[in-house]
Amino acid sequence: MDNLENIQENTDNVNSAPEFQSRIDMTELQQSLEKVKSEIGKVIVGQEAMIEHLLAALLSNGHVLIEGVPGVAKTITAKLLAKTIDVGFSRIQFTPDVMPSDILGTSVFSVKNSEFEFKKGPIFSSFILIDEINRSPAKTQSALFEVMEERQITMDGTQYEMQEPFLVVATQNPIEHEGTYRLPEAQLDRFLFKINVGYPNLSQEVEIIKNQHENKLEDKTDAVKKVITGIQLKNYQDIVKNILVEPQLLEYIAKIIVNTRENQFLYLGASPRASLALLTASKAFAAIRGRDFVTPEDIKEGSYAVLRHRIMVSPEREMEGLTADEIIRQILETIEIPR
Repeated sequence: MDNLENIQENTDNVNSAPEFQSRIDMTELQQSLEKVKSEIGKVIVGQEAMIEHLLAALLSNGHVLIEGVPGVAKTITAKLLAKTIDVGFSRIQFTPDVMPSDILGTSVFSVKNSEFEFKKGPIFSSFILIDEINRSPAKTQSALFEVMEERQITMDGTQYEMQEPFLVVATQNPIEHEGTYRLPEAQLDRFLFKINVGYPNLSQEVEIIKNQHENKLEDKTDAVKKVITGIQLKNYQDIVKNILVEPQLLEYIAKIIVNTRENQFLYLGASPRASLALLTASKAFAAIRGRDFVTPEDIKEGSYAVLRHRIMVSPEREMEGLTADEIIRQILETIEIPR
């Protein structure tokens, strides 16, 4: 009888123990992200991984390259995400005849003032959607180098700062090569993530068709509301910077990056910028999960999107059908996970 009473007493003590409290209050951040997902979900069926990576990029203040075949909701998802945030939005359609001045702006002579005035281009906004980014030649691509990395442009000797937050989301088609230009490695390195978007599964396909049939001519994109302000987003980005990362996890990130440089299957490994990107991304995924500390799972989750566009498979292995994602998976399986 005494043993039973002792067991009951211990159980009561466990049940009455105080809950673990985070160092950082993540409640508002999580609630806002759920609202964003809910608004996008009014239109988009499935594609949870793409949406979550876009949210992680928002929290990381990093740019995103979305790659997928036509019709898998790359552009519409980016547009809907922009609609949920109360910041400026610009969409730029890249074509072979787009010039740098069409993006950055140009100096125009003012008869009234008898001097040249700089007319800002569409890049001067907070959320930039570049559709089919690989449709424009190198001269136009070069216009993005400074603004994506330094959040500024230099025109006629004058520097113009971008308004924060500043996010570039670009899309490209992986199968259509006629009339396209391969993005240079230096430009790819400026994207925090490269998200590969696949086809929906059968149940999602049925739901897409059903929604379209039931809605008739109704445009559900008009129902998407703004749920986050630019100031809130900036505050959330500051919160993510303060997410805790243990020293052994910093070493884990470094081991992953160094392994890409020493991997026999790779022609080009990841740069130190990839290490910083993976650190930032892992913090964002931790915040999305409601934690104020990073786990190895957060690092592994961000590794594919951070690394797949920063490494190059050797020609021999590429001819054998080996992909960057498969090599990243092998690297993650090889390196011991810190505990």
